[in-house]
Amino acid sequence: MENNENTQLPRVPGVGCIDFANFTPAPCGSELPMEDKGIFIVKEANEWSEQAAKRPNPKSLWHNLWFADEVGCLFADTNVGKSILAVQLAEEIGSQYKVLYFDFELTDKQFQRRYTNEETGKRHIFPSNFLRVELNPEAFVDDDITVILDQIEMVAKKENAKILIIDNITWLTSKSESGDAAAQLMSRLIQMKKRGGYSILVLAHTPKRNTNAPLNQNSLAGSKRLANFMDSIFAIGVSKKDGPGGRYIKQIKVRSCEMEYGEDNVIETKLIKEDDFLQMVITGYGTEADNLEKPDEQDILRGEADEEIARRIGEGESYRSIANDMGVSTKKVWTINNILKKRQGNN
Repeated sequence: MENNENTQLPRVPGVGCIDFANFTPAPCGSELPMEDKGIFIVKEANEWSEQAAKRPNPKSLWHNLWFADEVGCLFADTNVGKSILAVQLAEEIGSQYKVLYFDFELTDKQFQRRYTNEETGKRHIFPSNFLRVELNPEAFVDDDITVILDQIEMVAKKENAKILIIDNITWLTSKSESGDAAAQLMSRLIQMKKRGGYSILVLAHTPKRNTNAPLNQNSLAGSKRLANFMDSIFAIGVSKKDGPGGRYIKQIKVRSCEMEYGEDNVIETKLIKEDDFLQMVITGYGTEADNLEKPDEQDILRGEADEEIARRIGEGESYRSIANDMGVSTKKVWTINNILKKRQGNN
């Protein structure tokens, strides 16, 4: 982790007991006193710049992929290792600053077993600043995104933690792939960031995709309507190198520095368990193309056929005509048409 003496992040000793059952929702933005200022703040551009110059530049929290005071996103396919990498980040950051890890994926037993040496029974010892949070099983959980995020913000205030990792966005809203739900969610996260000075990393999944294709913003569930709101985005892909544990990390979006880990310089890693700690160990750097399996001739032909079907659909040709002429089922044509409609909806 990089050090920056100007960065002011809390170092708060002690961990309090969290009582979810007695929480009450924190006020939303619309409930805060407006006084007579309205919702906009107007200043000269020079005044904005002068005020911002008095604050320290954002600190890199992990390899320039996620910075302080940002809403970032880490995404990957199922079982690729995004939760493993997120815990790894939390441990590294937790060695200096308090981190809240909201775990909506694993039970406490699953978490314990993941970070225990199965042969010796030795459990991994995390930094005391690494606080894992899970739902109170006896508490009623409202499906409203705003209420849930209010509870997250309340826990952060109670623990005086400014760095939050949320695993994952799909739990927050099962409709996160809907543009409206994604916009509502991101609006609240950005409001939290600006109002409380939080650094927030949310984990997300990829929809069904060709794992041999390069990662990009469209690989993120919710696509551009979700990605547009993020300050930074990075993703994990499966690498053909290093056997079944081969992975690579690619930088998709960055605002606080130059792009460092794009398609020509991805971070190559290997998923391994050393003693009691499951982690991604950096093994080097390379191009994304070198980490992907090259498609065989049949894959190429299928891709070309799909493109031809998409072209004909765009020209208004009937499903039956396309299917008969290309020797495919009408269901195949219908499926491609639905994919096209979804992409258009996300653009």
